[in-house]
Amino acid sequence: MEPTTLTTERLLLRPLDERDVEQVRAACQDPEIVRWIPVPDPYRLKDAQDFVFGVSRAGWREDTMYNFGVFTKSGVLVGSMGLVRLAQLRTPERQAELGFWAVKEHRGKGYTVEAGRAVIGWAFSELKAERLEWVAEAGNVASRAVALRLGFVMEGTQRARIVQRGTRRDAWVATLLPVDLGRQMETPYLPASGRSAAGG
Repeated sequence: MEPTTLTTERLLLRPLDERDVEQVRAACQDPEIVRWIPVPDPYRLKDAQDFVFGVSRAGWREDTMYNFGVFTKSGVLVGSMGLVRLAQLRTPERQAELGFWAVKEHRGKGYTVEAGRAVIGWAFSELKAERLEWVAEAGNVASRAVALRLGFVMEGTQRARIVQRGTRRDAWVATLLPVDLGRQMETPYLPASGRSAAGG
């Protein structure tokens, strides 16, 4: 896909580039990011370069990950957000996973939720996604709070879902459907609560 830029009232969401390497490196010194996100530890300048010039660019080019740097209008990096596990987006399942992290100094300002709403709107309207997942290691209450504010519905805990630093860990999982936001879905949806007894 051609790299895309999104804007909100306070933010600019764009693919990362050479201007952002040092800001990414600095952000990933935060122990909270290292704790919950599968980034290298320690996180060096080369790791930031590999992510910006390699992983992130390849994701757009090969349709495997659509990652945005989240910036204030003045160009300060406040987070990273994107869609991953895109293989299913091009199948009848039409789904992807929303992932994000926030820069320590800019948490608590609502930036992640604001950016999330923009990416979700783009996923549902432009990419025609019909199901978005949020997955985080069980215990990541800050990430869960963002997901809930975005409208995700908790579906439970999946055992050993995530492999983090060589260890399998349980994960919290939530989903968001277009109908949760009052949007139409191209594929008909029959929730379990809407089935008749005869239909099982």
